[in-house]
Parts: sequence; structure tokens; C-alpha cells
Amino acid sequence: MASTTSGKGTAVVSLPADDQILITREFNAPKHLVYRAWTTPELVTQFWSGQRGTMRSVEIDLRVGGRWRYVMTTGHGEIAFHGEFLEIAPNERIVNTEVFETPDAPVSDAGAPVTTTTFSERDGRTTLTLLMRCGTKQLRDTIIQSGMEIGMQEQMNLLEELAISLMS
Repeated sequence: MASTTSGKGTAVVSLPADDQILITREFNAPKHLVYRAWTTPELVTQFWSGQRGTMRSVEIDLRVGGRWRYVMTTGHGEIAFHGEFLEIAPNERIVNTEVFETPDAPVSDAGAPVTTTTFSERDGRTTLTLLMRCGTKQLRDTIIQSGMEIGMQEQMNLLEELAISLMS
């Protein structure tokens, strides 16, 4: 398994297969609070953009077949992602598609990566794993080479701070 972790955060990024990205991060908070922060629009606005921009919109219809869409504004313009929830086991697991809305390109969900997010807890600490199945090595490599890890590490740090703040 190849690893791409840059050392700029505590999340570990690995490449378990030619078309997969695996992110693992431990949080000093119970899983129900990490899950709550991950799935509540008002809380997602507080961590999702990391230090890369400002959240303009967070829409979450948290049900199987429901849709989600996140839009943030950066110094380079607007960045948006959306997808569909395929499986939901509250506080345990979410499976969803994830589409990057490329500026000036038609939006299509065909061939969208599928991400499985798993929340597990031990001794009050949560391990979050995100397994993204990209469908092709080319798409996986494009995502890895996009610089996504820097923003993701910032995002995970803010998510941990937010989950800890929910304990009080």
C-alpha cells in the first residue's frame, strides 16, 4: 500500500489500490460528536473549508437517496462538490458519491467516486476512515495531485476542535 502523507497533519493518506484513496484520522472526541459535526450543516460550515476559504452553502439531506452540496468561496473563486447518500448507519457509516463541480463544465454524476466514511470509537476516541473508490487510477491520481491533502489536514484539525467543543 502506497502512502502519500505529507506530514502536515495527523491524518494518514494511503493508496490501497490503483483506484482508491484511504484517509484515516483519530479524534480526541466520541464518535457521536464527530458524526454530528460531520452531518449537521451549521457545523459543517465551521470546518469543511479548512483555512482555504469561506463556506457559502451547505445542504445535507441525510437519508438514503438524499443529496448533499457544499460550496465555498476561495481566493480563486467558487468551489463546489455534491453527491448522493447511498447508505447511512447513524454514528457508524455513511456511503455517498462525491462530484467536483468543474467550473465551466457540464455537471455529471456519471462515474462519480464513491466514499465510505466509517466512525469507530475506542476509549472515547474516534477513528474516522474515508475510503474513496475513484473508479480509475487516473482519477485517483488527479485527486491526489490536486493538493487536496493540505486542505483536508486543515479540515480534520478544525473538525477535531469542533467535536471537542461539543463535549461541553
